[in-house]
Amino acid sequence: MSALFNFHSFLTVVLLGICTCTYVKMHFPAILEQRTGFRGFFWKAARIGSFLVAWRILLSKICYSLSI
Repeated sequence: MSALFNFHSFLTVVLLGICTCTYVKMHFPAILEQRTGFRGFFWKAARIGSFLVAWRILLSKICYSLSI
């Protein structure tokens, strides 16, 4: 089943995408400098991840893992 039709899979993909983009932006900021186009989507995900402090992301991952 596709991740778009299963809520738990969709949530997993979104959380992993946000965390990955934030990690990449922290270690390689030049990759995500463009705010428009295809890279702009990843820049926005990294921006969301930087606003959601690490403990909030960790808490959401723990709650998600307990719900499965």
